Order: sequence, then structure tokens, then C-alpha cells
Amino acid sequence: MATTASRPMTPEERKVIFASSLGTVFEWYDFYLYGSLAAIIAKQFFSGLDQGSAFIFALLAFAAGFIVRPFGAIVFGRLGDMIGRKYTFLVTILIMGGATFIVGVLPNYASIGVAAPVILIGLRMLQGLALGGEYGGAATYVAEHAPHGKRGAYTAWIQTTATLGLFLSLMVILGTRTALGEEAFADWGWRVPFLVSIVLLAISVWIRLQMNESPAFQKMKAEGKTSKAPLAESFGQWKNLKIVILALIGLTAGQAVVWYSGQFYALFFLTQSLKVDGATANVLVAASLVIGTPFFVVFGALSDKIGRKPIIMAGCLLAALTYFPVFEALTKAANPDLHKAQQSSKVVVTANPAECSFQFNPTGTAKFTSSCDIAKQKLASASVSYSNEVAPAGTPASIKVGETVISTAITPEDIAAAKAAAEKKVADMTAAGNADPKALKAAEDAVKALGDEKKAKDATLTAKLGAALKAAGYPTKADPAKLDKVMIVVILTYLVLLVTMVYGPIAAMLVELFPTRIRYTSMSLPYHIGNGWFGGLLPTTAFAIVAQTGNMYNGLWYPIIIAAATFVIGTLFIKETKDVDIYAND
Repeated sequence: MATTASRPMTPEERKVIFASSLGTVFEWYDFYLYGSLAAIIAKQFFSGLDQGSAFIFALLAFAAGFIVRPFGAIVFGRLGDMIGRKYTFLVTILIMGGATFIVGVLPNYASIGVAAPVILIGLRMLQGLALGGEYGGAATYVAEHAPHGKRGAYTAWIQTTATLGLFLSLMVILGTRTALGEEAFADWGWRVPFLVSIVLLAISVWIRLQMNESPAFQKMKAEGKTSKAPLAESFGQWKNLKIVILALIGLTAGQAVVWYSGQFYALFFLTQSLKVDGATANVLVAASLVIGTPFFVVFGALSDKIGRKPIIMAGCLLAALTYFPVFEALTKAANPDLHKAQQSSKVVVTANPAECSFQFNPTGTAKFTSSCDIAKQKLASASVSYSNEVAPAGTPASIKVGETVISTAITPEDIAAAKAAAEKKVADMTAAGNADPKALKAAEDAVKALGDEKKAKDATLTAKLGAALKAAGYPTKADPAKLDKVMIVVILTYLVLLVTMVYGPIAAMLVELFPTRIRYTSMSLPYHIGNGWFGGLLPTTAFAIVAQTGNMYNGLWYPIIIAAATFVIGTLFIKETKDVDIYAND
């Protein structure tokens, strides 16, 4: 065994890893493009909703791809165990690449109405089905080529592909953004990265056509030992189903929330909560990915020596213990003005709880008209954290910023004052003679809006709240001059290192839990339920929690609780697998 484990990688093994990894990178690139552009896609395809609901619904459409991943795992896992690994994940990449290209040419909401988001969600589901069959195939294929004692190191290369795919998507987006400019990119340039995927698809298909079938599968097929009913064997027999369930709750659920918190949620938190501009946030996240990605292989190789379980469990525990202080440190580094304002001028919504609705409107049919709802929506749209206090029934909601109290009950005198201020602003801009045409038109539109009573109340409340927040030091966006970019990259790199700890060794561990005849099916389902449901739903769930509670850190309770649960269950019930002979149970 020692001789096998210490020998250098053969050219054939390098080819297997390179071909499997490169194709999988491209597939992850396709899948994560959508998540990286969620804010723009919200405006393009969900423009019929209010701003907060549009973003959350865009995240739900992103999550739709994750929700169907376990079904892809069942369909393609079964095919992979019956007809082979190679041809199954050749099919998956064709589905993924085709769906991604169509997103790039799909008309938006303004062009075809509600059909646009419906088709978009359908394409996301196709992507999810394809990815459900992709990962298990690639991980199984590489593991079955790896020598005993090196499975952690070999399969860790597959583990880099999700991060590299995210990195590639960020780089293509950044390059397109820089070349076209923000306005053109937001209008139509966002389509370019999706269209580029057709080139990546062609390369991926060519690569996969050159690959040979897994030797373990060829041997099993030649001996007539392939499973005739991999689904029934995997999930219909308690000895296997028990392992599937433990693999889910004791391994992949915690791994998934750490992965999505460390990469996707960190990116969304920077842009949505901390108001860092998209291009800068992409560069900072990409820098952390460059630094952190090699550690997938480091921890994968380390797991061959000390075991998979202690590394994965340590990553889950560190995440559960450090997320709150780490994300607060990220706020201080990325938007110090916001952090300072949060410490010195607390914001409190005082309202009758009976008037407060759940702040989520995916269909666009709910009307948030109560004073409590209006107050919370104003603060949510400004990305301001707040606490809640109870007011007597019949009392209109109020917002306290520091020592300033703003009532949501706008009076005619308030409107008159706001209109006078808006008219003065237009007069001053006109007199100056050098006002920006867009700014002048916006000011003139503000005056017109104050002529309509309903709009006037809304505009007046917005103006009063904006003035109070500004006086208290709350910024409308992160100040680029005050960004501590080095500290941000350090923090983001720490989050990526936690990702590499939980993700680097997990492919080898999942492969080693199941026999060859049902391996593709059995390992794919817990992986994709964990990553598709627990992980993929993290951004949506976390931002919904934030919208409801008002505290921008409360969304972290979701990954913290799941990571802690996985640590406890995994530590108690999951056995170490590094010394398992993966052919012993065939």
C-alpha cells in the first residue's frame, strides 16, 4: 500500500483528473453565472415586483436549480451505475451548456411579460438536473482511477472545480463589465457571459469524448456485477439508506452551508448589505478564491494521512463559532461608516406587531400598506439594520434613528415642506446652468410626484428618513476610499479556507462510504440534497430572515445552526473512511 501511495501520478491519471476537472469547471461556470448576476437578473426578469421581493425572488429562481439537483442525482446516478460514468456526464454537460446559452438570448420581463421569469426558472431547473448528475459522475470517475492512499488528493482536484467555476464566472463578468461600462452591462452586456458558454460547451464535449470508461466500472460490467436496480439497492435497503441519511445530516448539510456562506453569501453580503459596488466586490472575492483554492488539494491530501472526518468536522465547528464576529469584521472593513453608525445611532421600529407582515412578496400580489410594513420596507431598501419595539394598538409606526423619531403618519405640513425643498433644489440646479441632465430630470420628477397625495406621502417619508440617516452617519453606499481591501481579502480568504476544509476531503469520503455497483447513485443523492437544498437555499433563506427581523447579521443563524448540527451528528455517528478498500463490498 505504501508503495502505491508514494509513487508519482501517471500520465493517464493526470489526464483523467484534468479532463474531469476542466469539464466540471465549465459546468460550474454555467451554473454560477446566474448567482453572480442575481441583482441584475432581478431587474431584468422580476421588474414587476418591489425591489426587495424582486431580489429575493431572483434568489429563489437561483435556488430552483438547487431544488431539483437531487432529482438529477437520482436520474443520472441510476444511468451512471447501469450504463457507465463517461456517457452519463457527457449528457449532463450538453444539457447544462444549452440551458445557459438560452438564458443569454431570453427576452426579459419588459419584452414578453410573465413568460420571461417562467422560462428562466425552467432553464434553471434544467441546469439543476444536469448538475445533479455531473458531480457524482466526476467524483466517482476520478476516485475509481486513484490509487489507494491517494484518493483524497486526487478527488480534491474535482473539489476545486466549483470554486474555479465561480472564479471564472466572476472574471468573465468583470472583463465584460469593464469593457462595456456599467450602464451597457446592466442593460444588455450581462448576456455576454451566458453566450460565451457555448464556446466552453464545445471544448467540454470534445474533452469528454476523449475519455475512457472508469476501469472499476469496466471490470464490474465484465464480471456481470452491475446493479439492475441501483435506486432500490441504494434507498430500498436499510443498510445503504442508513448510510445515505447519515452522509446527508452528518456530512453534506454542514459542508454545504459552509461552502455557500464562505463564497456566495459573502458576495451577496458585500453588495446587498454593505453596498460595495459589484465590480469591486467581484475582484475582492476573486482574490480570496485565488489565494484559498490550492487548499482544497492541501486538505484533500492531508485527509489521506490523518483522515477525512477530523478536517470536515473542524471546518464545521470553526464556522459555527466564528461567523458572527467574522461578518461584523467584514462590515467594519468594507463599510466603516455603516459600522460606526450602527454602533452609535441605533435604529428602532416601534409598531403594533399585529400590523407587521412577513416582508416577502414573491407573487407581487401582497400589498404592504400598514405603517409597520412601510417603515420596515423603507429601512430594508436602505440596507439599515434595526430592532423592534411594541407600540399600543392604533398607534402609527415610527422609526427612531439615534435620537430622531420619524412618524410614518405624514401630515400636509410635512408634504408642503418637502415640496418647497424639492422646488428649491430644481431652481438651484437650473440657476447653476451646469446641472447633470439626469440629476435635473430626477429632481423635476420628484416635484411632480409630490403633486400626487399617495406618492407625496411616500416621497416625504423617504426624504425625512434619508435626512435622519444621513445626519446619523448612515451611508447610502460604501465609500471606495475607505475600503480596507487588504483586510477584506484576509477575511474572505479565511471564509474560503473553511470551505476548503469541509469540501476538500468530502468527495473521497462519500465515494468510500458506498460499493461500486451503487456508488454513483448513493453518493449523489446526499451530496445534492445537502448542497442543493441546505446550501442552495441559504442566500434566499438568510435574506428572508434579515428582511423579517431587521438585523442584517441574523441570516447567519441558518448556516451556524446547520453546521453545528452536522458537527455533533458527524462526530458521533460517522466512521472514518480513509483506509476503506473501495472494492471490498462489490
